[in-house]
Amino acid sequence: MNPTSLFYILIGILVINFIIDKVLDSLNAKHFDDEIPQQLNDVYDEEEYKKSQAYKKTNHRFGNLTSFFSIALTLGFFFLDGFEFVDNIARSYTDNSILIALIFFGIIMMASDILTMPFSYYRVFVIEERFGFNKTTRKTFFLDKIKGWLMSAILGGGILALIIWFYEFTGKHFWLYAWGLVALFSIFMNMFYSKLIVPLFNKQTPLEEGELKDAITEYAQKVGFTLDKIFVIDGSKRSTKANAYFSGFGSQKRITLYDTLINDLETEEIVAVLAHEVGHYKRKHIIFNLFSSILLTGLTLFILSLFINSPVLSEALGVVNSSFHIGLIAFGILYSPISEVTGLVMNYISRRFEYQADNYAKETYDGKPLVTSLKKLSKNNLSNLTPHPAYVFMHYSHPTLLQRVENLGR
Repeated sequence: MNPTSLFYILIGILVINFIIDKVLDSLNAKHFDDEIPQQLNDVYDEEEYKKSQAYKKTNHRFGNLTSFFSIALTLGFFFLDGFEFVDNIARSYTDNSILIALIFFGIIMMASDILTMPFSYYRVFVIEERFGFNKTTRKTFFLDKIKGWLMSAILGGGILALIIWFYEFTGKHFWLYAWGLVALFSIFMNMFYSKLIVPLFNKQTPLEEGELKDAITEYAQKVGFTLDKIFVIDGSKRSTKANAYFSGFGSQKRITLYDTLINDLETEEIVAVLAHEVGHYKRKHIIFNLFSSILLTGLTLFILSLFINSPVLSEALGVVNSSFHIGLIAFGILYSPISEVTGLVMNYISRRFEYQADNYAKETYDGKPLVTSLKKLSKNNLSNLTPHPAYVFMHYSHPTLLQRVENLGR
């Protein structure tokens, strides 16, 4: 295949993905004014439902603006030989292939983030503020950006540097070493993310003694679940939206509750939410997701190893000097249809897992407080109660609220 043909294939993939996303967004938007299902009539009153509709429509319009800007910027970068321009800048500083790649990706990622920062700022300080969600200060917003850049440079840059080093010193077998590296990193991050990374952005404190901790401890003992690490995170530092999550495994497992969750829900509702999270652990969902991710990464790296040596990948992006980092971008776009398919499969499995975790909570605790907690969280987040089925199929990792309520009511 000649570079010109491959260039237009890459453009075609980008445009088709964009069109599919816009069609799905449009189909979903047509359901914003649907009548609320009878089972969910108690989520919103009339005034709150109007507010949720306004929130959805505002985000839809803003999403269209940002996505059109993004695709225009991307296509402009392709057609104006942006990759060659940035590659030449990187090569003007050094002849070392690893440093060239790091400078190249550093420039692209920083420039992209700076160009899209006004949109992020507007979303947080105008849209989220207007609908009563935002608690982020401007200082926190910009500090988060800086910390994110540093994390990307240290972790992302470090992993990329090692992968290129494996490629240069082991040839076609580099993917095995890269796979091992990514697998170890994934396991490490799964175990220690909450302990090492989260504190850089949020304050975590052990759950205080009292009624809630006693109720959680009682439930954990009932189901034979050893849990001595329950933390509260200051989610209210950034938003009024609530969440809870389970992380780690073995001696490092912990449950983290947002302070907003504790404020929004009753004790039995919080325990029901935690019972759902325990269900994920008991049903081995966390292990499955971790190792599925590792296997998919191995498949991706293996396929990458079959194509990365082809100079046509770099030439298609206008770069004469065949290099790993340019080939990586072209491969990433070519691989995106496969990634979409695997993503659909993983979303389907994830939705099945959510049902299983809900059922576990119902069997070992009580389904009713889980239903009321899900409804309260949906209300407080102004969630869409009537999404289009195609949008759910393509994007949702969780069943809809209606589907979960119907399942728990059986």
